[in-house]
Amino acid sequence: MNASETKLVAASAIFLGTYAVLALGRLPGLRIDRTGAAIIGASLMLAFGVLTVEEAYAAIDYKTIVLLFGMMIVVANLRLSGFFTFAAAAIIEHLHRPIALLGAVVAVAGVFSAFFVNDTICLALTPLIAGLTRAAGLNPVPYLLAVAMASNIGSVATITGNPQNMMIGAFSGIPYREFSAALAPVAIFGMFICFGAIALLYRRELGAHAAVCPSRRIVRVNRVMMWKSLVVSGGMILFFFLGWPVAQVALIGGAVLLITRRVKPQKVYHEIDWPLLVLFIGLFIVVAGIEKALAAEGWLQQTSQFPLYRQGVLTTITAILSNLLGNVPAVLVLRPVVAELPNPQHAWLIVAMASTLAGNLTLLGSVANLIVVERARRENIHISFRDYLKAGLPLGTLSLAAGMLFLWD
Repeated sequence: MNASETKLVAASAIFLGTYAVLALGRLPGLRIDRTGAAIIGASLMLAFGVLTVEEAYAAIDYKTIVLLFGMMIVVANLRLSGFFTFAAAAIIEHLHRPIALLGAVVAVAGVFSAFFVNDTICLALTPLIAGLTRAAGLNPVPYLLAVAMASNIGSVATITGNPQNMMIGAFSGIPYREFSAALAPVAIFGMFICFGAIALLYRRELGAHAAVCPSRRIVRVNRVMMWKSLVVSGGMILFFFLGWPVAQVALIGGAVLLITRRVKPQKVYHEIDWPLLVLFIGLFIVVAGIEKALAAEGWLQQTSQFPLYRQGVLTTITAILSNLLGNVPAVLVLRPVVAELPNPQHAWLIVAMASTLAGNLTLLGSVANLIVVERARRENIHISFRDYLKAGLPLGTLSLAAGMLFLWD
């Protein structure tokens, strides 16, 4: 076995081990989580000489990291100001029929997630919806399912909707406006499907009450912080659509919000998902290692035998990988393959659509789903795998099919 083959074996073992932990969530018997696995995998790529230190540095897509970091600061300020809870409560508390309440939850979760990262929206909305529905004497499960599923669907609309879209935006170079023009219709139609699927599945419960009166909740709001955050967020979104570099705009927006006399910076830093940033960095290096090893042996050329240029095939493979590995790892795995397709920009739009909407197929398909279930459990509300599957499987399948039709080339 020559040096090149040895490196391929080492890179393959490191890659498979890292992604096994990503799929399982942790390594059985050891306290190694997904972020730890990415750090270990990246370090082993260097230790076995698969990558040099310079190659590891070059593998990191700093635009993605900067964009994600900047958006985390902006979203942290909006969340700390109480904006998400305040806006959602103001809308939902004025609705007096269960079916209208469901529609409002879908709309609020979907629209907010399109611009402010779906995981954060789920963190903010889940306790609010749980409290409102219980106070009104309603079953909270369909409304919480709506939070998870609509946030996944809404996030497909823009580059800043979720982490995998941020990566795809950086990889593909697709302008924010063009990305949204292609995928916003998919998100809008998907939210209608989401509303219809949940309304049909829970039609008896949603129709059992002629009218409800959600109790008014006292929401603490830092109004100065909220308006400052909204002005900066609005300016950012405007510059995104005007074609300014997304990563720079997000970072500058976050920096502006750090200039304050009212909020301790530690509170903002506490809201930032540092492990996710490290996870991304580690995965960039791990994937670069296996890509280099496969290229040295000519294995990457073998992928041309798979008809990934066909939308149905690419959608299906992306959806499967997203549920097996997670949507962010799936995007990284597909990166070298998509780059070689006849129309890579269109292929990236398909990957963005499929990796996001596939998150609704099962409870484990998206971090947003797990956030809702975990936060609901703290409120003594149990959402089982079966509860989610009954709505998620048909919804995910229909929305993926609709996405393919919208993006048909």
